[in-house]
Amino acid sequence: MTDRLHGRYRGPVDDLVLRRGDGIPAYNLTVVIDDAEHGIDQVVRGDDLLPSTPRQAYLATLLGLSVPEYAHVPLVLNTAGQRLAKRDGAVTLADRRHRGDSVRAVVAMLAASLGLSGGSADELLTGFDPGRLPRTPWILDPDSLVCAAGGP
Repeated sequence: MTDRLHGRYRGPVDDLVLRRGDGIPAYNLTVVIDDAEHGIDQVVRGDDLLPSTPRQAYLATLLGLSVPEYAHVPLVLNTAGQRLAKRDGAVTLADRRHRGDSVRAVVAMLAASLGLSGGSADELLTGFDPGRLPRTPWILDPDSLVCAAGGP
């Protein structure tokens, strides 16, 4: 498979779990079917999921589904070097809104942390170059972020 940021990537396509012991379909199957059902043709996710992608692309092919274009980006870490994840107490958009920050301000702040400018998806897509994204994990300190309140 080819990844937008990592280039050609090969990984093992071996046995994989399609249904968990409790009868619930496993992630590798559900993500492939969900992407196909929703017409997803581009997937951007953390590079920690890159090793599982060849299995998913192969599974999509076996099921006669389109394989999306993938871009695996480096993880965002906190100042202790731990990945930001909601299960680890990362700050959510809802938390920032409760603090008085607008969605536009939060988007602008996140964009600025990557050296980009803009407060909306349209503004960020104009001139966006995936080649300028970091290739290694980057640090974001959610406690020190300052957003201007106001605007939708």
